[in-house]
Amino acid sequence: MKYRSVFDIIGPVMVGPSSSHTAGAARIGRVARHLFGTLPDKVTIYLYGSFAKTYKGHGTDIALVGGLLDFDTFDDRIVKALTLAEEMGMEVTFHEEAVEMEHPNTARLVLEKGDEKLEVVGVSIGGGKIEITELNGYTLRLSGNQPAIFVVHRDQYGAIAKVADVLAKHEINISYMEVSRRAKGRTALMVIETDQTVSQSICEEIKHLPGMLNVVTLD
Repeated sequence: MKYRSVFDIIGPVMVGPSSSHTAGAARIGRVARHLFGTLPDKVTIYLYGSFAKTYKGHGTDIALVGGLLDFDTFDDRIVKALTLAEEMGMEVTFHEEAVEMEHPNTARLVLEKGDEKLEVVGVSIGGGKIEITELNGYTLRLSGNQPAIFVVHRDQYGAIAKVADVLAKHEINISYMEVSRRAKGRTALMVIETDQTVSQSICEEIKHLPGMLNVVTLD
């Protein structure tokens, strides 16, 4: 399918053949890119449900890759995303999966660069809105609509309170918080959506708290 402009796919207000398959897909890719922090060398994309069945016709493939290149949903470079990714040295592979997921518009993105690897599962829930439901094996529910901070920490008492105390000291209001762990007493992932952007200096302060292993922000 050939497109003349990005508006053939997404439309002026994120409306294309299907906002779920285009605008939502672009947002999933862009959140994954921001979490990874840099352009990956290799991306493997697993598509489920209706994503797997119609991703080429609805432009889901170029939308996901456009997001991975850090293009917003209205960026007219999205139509050339596959070519641009190749020119930038980003290898992209798509896999159509037959496994039934909880939501039909689901994509699993595996981003790699050297020894760095990130695995993100995103769902396009309609109208260009998304949810990130998994990050490196941790279950979560992130809208991507607000600034967020991700804290990997040892699963021990007091960890949540210490992070909350730092945010409160800097007058950062928490709008949503969720903690996920793989096994009791091992490591856990704290996901906090906030009303204000969390600065790098605040992240460093949290990093130096006892039991903290890694801190990443999403603006």
